[in-house]
Amino acid sequence: MSASAASSLCRDCLAPSPAAARRCHACGSPRLLAHPERDSLTIAHIDCDAFYAAVEKRDDPALRDKPLIVGGGRRGVVATCCYIARTFGVRSAMPMFKALALCPDAVVRKPDMARYTTVARQVREMMLDLTPQVEPLSIDEAFLDLAGTDRLHQGSPALTLARFARQLEKEIGITVSVGLSYCKFLAKIASDLDKPRGFAIIGRAQARSFLADKPVGLIWGVGAVAQERLARDGFRTIGDIQALSETDFMRRLGGEGQRLWRLANGVDDRSVSPERETKSVSAETTFEEDVSDAKALARVLLALSEKVSARLKASGLGGETITLKLKTADFRLRTRSRSLPEPTQLAGRIFEAARALLEKETDGTRFRLIGVGASALRDASLCDQGDLADTSVTRERATESAIDALREKFGSAAVMRGLLFDPGARRK
Repeated sequence: MSASAASSLCRDCLAPSPAAARRCHACGSPRLLAHPERDSLTIAHIDCDAFYAAVEKRDDPALRDKPLIVGGGRRGVVATCCYIARTFGVRSAMPMFKALALCPDAVVRKPDMARYTTVARQVREMMLDLTPQVEPLSIDEAFLDLAGTDRLHQGSPALTLARFARQLEKEIGITVSVGLSYCKFLAKIASDLDKPRGFAIIGRAQARSFLADKPVGLIWGVGAVAQERLARDGFRTIGDIQALSETDFMRRLGGEGQRLWRLANGVDDRSVSPERETKSVSAETTFEEDVSDAKALARVLLALSEKVSARLKASGLGGETITLKLKTADFRLRTRSRSLPEPTQLAGRIFEAARALLEKETDGTRFRLIGVGASALRDASLCDQGDLADTSVTRERATESAIDALREKFGSAAVMRGLLFDPGARRK
């Protein structure tokens, strides 16, 4: 009998207890981890619990027992919320006015991406201490492959992950939920089963039975439209897919059918890839009130361009395509793009490209959202080189470098470009 089948692992003190124990024999904790395949599984998905809200509560203890929403103003949306707010029905991506109607006593904080990014880097560094095989999915979640790390960490991947979660909570002050399995698909599902501070395992032997009664929407890539299409064909649960052979299901759905059938049967051969490519870098904001004034839109666009520039510089990247995003008062989305002669990191060049696109859209239309992004990303060494026809780039690089240095030393408000000043703001 394997060690994992014969004992439970306490996630609080890491001591073993008999597999049938309800509480840890050493510390009395009920947070025991027992599974027949526990010590043989190596693919993990780690997800920070309500990440933005957790950082806010960590840094302001007065928020600890209060419902907290992180997001924009009344016209914005919920970026995330704490688990207290979730008991009222508040959810991520919910319009702010609806969230506040459900939970009128909630404390609302605007996102502080610089602070969240700093914490995320600390978490990522701790992940890399476990294994070099870390594949980030977003600022607050990643896949890890801990195969071959038993000797290094003096224990199975499950024990290593339990240590990690305990250490992160103690040293950084936030919590994570862990999913452990033999493939990425099931590890990600597992990390969501026991939130917050969760640790769930899905093994090979149980995979098909675990999935059978779940809706087809649980399968990665199956959105609302695909669910409706599958339902019309009689596939509402994953078990409905499992009932057919791979060949028969492919005959019904074509090439996409093979991917769906394999995931439905717990087959996922994707490896954890540390070199996950960043596709784009962007920033956007939703206005408290709809805006049509071209100058007001341009001021916001400049501030967003500076955010994108800072993120590009921090990532060692530059963008060759600049995209303007606008959402009208009636929720219609407009995206306009422009390719540059060479990739750039410079806020001024990002802004000028985006403003040229904006000028064609400011015809009196009222907008509720504006955003800018950089894509077709290139390494920083290839950016802003200039040529005989573009001799000003050296001066622009030097100017922005000086601005960045001043902001790093004295804060983001230390230097402001002229367009950001609102002459009327001082009179209000």
